[in-house]
Amino acid sequence: VVHVVEVGGGSVQPGGSMTLSCTISGFTGEYVMAWVRQTPGKEREGLAGIYTSGISTYYLTSIKDRFRISRDSANNIIYLQMNKLKPEDTAIYYCVAAPGNPEVRRVAAARQGYWGQGMQVTVSS
Repeated sequence: VVHVVEVGGGSVQPGGSMTLSCTISGFTGEYVMAWVRQTPGKEREGLAGIYTSGISTYYLTSIKDRFRISRDSANNIIYLQMNKLKPEDTAIYYCVAAPGNPEVRRVAAARQGYWGQGMQVTVSS
């Protein structure tokens, strides 16, 4: 059984930083570990992803200079370090694990794989 458990979220002022973490367990074979966010009225955005096959690390262009994904391989934890946060970063953030090597954008759009419960991140003064 696959489990995706997220920790983090909350409120932060514009310009601030926040780190989200996610523990993925029960997965076998190659898969991608990714972060996706959802804002009401907008399409889901695939923000970043790490492939266990090591083929690449993916970032959405609009956030790649401010967000960083990392992985603790020993404990199967991924992190999303978010810096210089803006009000438009306000969203529900999800951790996702999807089998194989799918594109993160496709994982987000089609809601593929296993998803965490979601964490509200609010950027506001």
